Amino acid sequence: MKLTLTYAQWHPRLLAHEAQVAEWTKPRLERRKAGRKHPVDDFLFDYYRLTPGKLRQWHPGYLQVMMDVPPEICARYTGSRDYRVDCASGRVQADPDRFARRAAMLRRSITVLTNAATRPATFSCFGMHEWAMVYRSEPARIRHAEEALRLSPAQIASVVEATGLRCTHFDAYRFFTDSAASRQTALTPNDQLTTEQPGCLHFGMDLYRHVYQAGPFLPSELLAACFAHAKAARRLDMRASPYDLASYGLSPIRLETAEGQARYVHEQRELSRQSAELRRETLTALESLMELFSHTR
Repeated sequence: MKLTLTYAQWHPRLLAHEAQVAEWTKPRLERRKAGRKHPVDDFLFDYYRLTPGKLRQWHPGYLQVMMDVPPEICARYTGSRDYRVDCASGRVQADPDRFARRAAMLRRSITVLTNAATRPATFSCFGMHEWAMVYRSEPARIRHAEEALRLSPAQIASVVEATGLRCTHFDAYRFFTDSAASRQTALTPNDQLTTEQPGCLHFGMDLYRHVYQAGPFLPSELLAACFAHAKAARRLDMRASPYDLASYGLSPIRLETAEGQARYVHEQRELSRQSAELRRETLTALESLMELFSHTR
């Protein structure tokens, strides 16, 4: 059943969302205009591929109809095929006919999130994935070659070899150097269904992808919450890397020391706790969405 939202109901939510995401999208757009890069924050747009404009565009969710939409706001939705827009009457809603093209992706997300919840969280990787991406690499092939490393290549190799590699997330593993990949169990894209586990930093980050793949059929408040979590996880990710990122205001977590490893695990556990709450909310939202669609198509 459709739920109509009056201007007084939807407009404050739209304004709150736009104000929140502006803190993330404005710096990105300014950097791009100036031709500058940020090795931490740009990842959330380059890797996840949701544009600042798409992140900024607020939507209330499936079967919720925005009423009394002013022409200047209505115009923001007319360029997207995912919406039914009637600017003459001021009505905007997600187009149910566009849901089917996303259904397979969302079913897979539900499977990934459900399966991961059955596994215990593990915290024994010590954030070695960024180290594995530079392990015994030629300088020109290092992912963030424009950033200085805190340690020499020999020191990085020594830390990786002493700590070991136990990555469970394919999308991190696929960026390992060949030398690093050979030091742990190989992963494939299909392993996401069987190896994802809730202690993994990237598992929590990927909640953002699971939500944005639903487009306007899930509320933007959940999307923003997942983006904020991904940003926090990314910052921990890179603070624990072998790069010197002090100029970006990021103090290093020195995984080459026992104290650094203990600190990383402490922060990893806290992020895992937060992602567990988001995972439950995301899974519930996706399951409810699929159930709604099955009864309205």
